[in-house]
Amino acid sequence: MTAIAPAGTGAPGRATIDAKTLRTDRWWIQPLITVLVLVAFIIYSTIRAFMGSKFYKDPYISPFYSPCLSKAGCGDAPSIDIFPSNAFFTPAIFILIFPLGFRLTCYYYRKAYYRSFWLSPPACAVAEPHQSYSGETKLPLLGNNIHRYFFYAGMVFNVILTYDAILAFRFERDGGHHFGIGLGTVVMVLNATLLWLYTLSCHSCRHIIGGRLTHFSKHPVRYKLWGYVSTLNHKHMQLAWVSLFGVALTDVYVLLVSSGAFTDPRWVS
Repeated sequence: MTAIAPAGTGAPGRATIDAKTLRTDRWWIQPLITVLVLVAFIIYSTIRAFMGSKFYKDPYISPFYSPCLSKAGCGDAPSIDIFPSNAFFTPAIFILIFPLGFRLTCYYYRKAYYRSFWLSPPACAVAEPHQSYSGETKLPLLGNNIHRYFFYAGMVFNVILTYDAILAFRFERDGGHHFGIGLGTVVMVLNATLLWLYTLSCHSCRHIIGGRLTHFSKHPVRYKLWGYVSTLNHKHMQLAWVSLFGVALTDVYVLLVSSGAFTDPRWVS
């Protein structure tokens, strides 16, 4: 069995210097911001998932609670009543597993938390502090190999959230439903759009569409789609962050409206 070469400043072949790095800039700021934002999102989404309330205000529903797996609190939203209303865990806890799993195993976020949590490496031109490198062959990083399956689950949730965005144009009036547009409608549509762009710009999506093809000339349709996805892939980092904030802000908006703290402006209703 081949031994894994040691890493760090003392590894063979590296310059013999006492300092861990000769960089004088504040290279640690970016990893710090990354870890703070990711931890803040995980904490917020977990708290909201345990709340089990204030996630629906006709016709808007929080992305953390969609699809509705219990009729409790869902109002007129389409629901599948398969979750006990008196259960300790809310349906959102189980729903959160899939979009959060997709993000945490995402190729961009891997780079982000390799630098923030594992410090592997913490930044360019900064030596890796670990004495050995095992890659994604051991826990917990071994779990990143299921990213493509979370990608499929993410596509399903995108369809559901797109359906929610369509329902956001349906307002109740005079005992019936009519076409309408409110600020919440715009928020729901933007959230679904950003999530589609983030998902389609994924490296796994790019590989699924154009990977393992020997001759692109024999697959012109897949080559065309691969080109579009490759263009999006260049913006994967930006889309990852924008869509992350989009999900959180959509939930905050529904929370404010459903709690009565904010009145949804409506231009057509």
